[in-house]
Amino acid sequence: MTNRRTPLYDWHVAHKARMVPFGGWDMPVQYAGIIDEHRAVRTAAGLFDVSHMARLSFEGPDALALLESVFTNSVATMKEGQVRYGLLCDDSGGILDDVLVYRLPDGYSMVANASNREKVVAWLDRNAAAKNTQVHDQTETTALVAIQGPRSVDFVAGLFETDVSALKYYFATKTRYRGQDCLVSRTGYTGEDGFEVCVPNELAVALCDELTGRGAVPCGLGSRDTLRLEAAMPLYGHELTEAIDPIGAGLGWAVKLDKGEFVGRGPLLLAQEQIGRGPRRVGLELEGKRAAREGCAVVLGDGRAVGTITSGSYTPWLEKSLAMAYVEAAHADVGTQIQVDIRGSKVAAKVVALPFYKRKK
Repeated sequence: MTNRRTPLYDWHVAHKARMVPFGGWDMPVQYAGIIDEHRAVRTAAGLFDVSHMARLSFEGPDALALLESVFTNSVATMKEGQVRYGLLCDDSGGILDDVLVYRLPDGYSMVANASNREKVVAWLDRNAAAKNTQVHDQTETTALVAIQGPRSVDFVAGLFETDVSALKYYFATKTRYRGQDCLVSRTGYTGEDGFEVCVPNELAVALCDELTGRGAVPCGLGSRDTLRLEAAMPLYGHELTEAIDPIGAGLGWAVKLDKGEFVGRGPLLLAQEQIGRGPRRVGLELEGKRAAREGCAVVLGDGRAVGTITSGSYTPWLEKSLAMAYVEAAHADVGTQIQVDIRGSKVAAKVVALPFYKRKK
C-alpha cells in the first residue's frame, strides 16, 4: 500500500529531510539531526509538518450533542475559541484516541491522531447516526504546520490578519493568511509555547518558506518524539491504547464523570473508584546514558517484572536517560528505586514526578 504524502513532501525532500513511513504517511524524521532540532525548539523555534494528523469538522444542530456523547471532557462549558484535550473511549472505557476539540464561532472541529483517522471517523459516524449532524474529514484538503519554541510568537508576528500573539494558551482563532481563510491555535506537542496553523494545501509551502526565512528550524518526527517525552505527553500506540483507560494513564483530569452520560462513562466510574489498584503510568530516570526502549521490562531486585517501558530515550535537553512506563501501583510512588532490563542488563532507575520538563512562563 502506498503511503499518503502531505502538501509539503517535496519541500521536505528539497530541505534534505530523511523520509520515513509513519501512520500511513511519508513523513520527515529529521533534517540536520534530532539533537540540533530538539535544542532549536527549546531555545528558539522549530517548524513541524503535522499535516498527517486528522482534521475533522462537524455540521448540523446536534454537533454539540454528538461531541458530548463521545468526548470524556466537557464540551458544553468551552468558551468560544477554546481548545480542549480529551479522550474518545469505547464502551469498556478503553482509549480509542486522544484528541483536541475546538469550539469555533461557526461550530466545532477536532484534531485526531493520523494512525487512528479511519477508526475515529467510523466511530463518530456510528455515534452520529441517530443525530442531526455530519462529520467532514478535511485532512487531505488542508495542511497543518506547527511552530514551537520560546520565540515562536516572534516568528508568526504579522503573518496573519489577526494578531495571534494575543491568543491565550489553548485558544484558537479563524483568520486569513495571504488572503485565504486559515485557523491558528496556540497549541502544540513539545512542552513549549507555540502555534499550529491550518491552511489550504496550496499555501503550505509559502507558510513554511516564510517561517524558515524568519529563522524557524525545520524539525522531524524524531525531535518531536524526544520533545514530547521530556514534556511527558502520552503518545497513542505507546502510553495510550484500547487496552488502557484514561484513569490508569494518569489522564483523569480530562475525564468529567459528572457532566452526564458519554460512551465509556460506566467503566470509567468503576476505574475511578478502583484507582491505585491497577498499573499506573510513571516517569523513570535511569542511571547512565543507555536508553530504555518500548517493551523493556521494569523489574525488582529479585528479577520479578512489575511493569513495562512504553517510551524512552536519552533526552537532548535534560541530558538524562528518561522513560515512561506502566508499573504495578505498589511500585509507582515517586522516589521508588527500581530497575530496567535493557537487553539482559539491569540498569538502576527511580520513579520521578511527571513531567520531566516544564517550560518557564
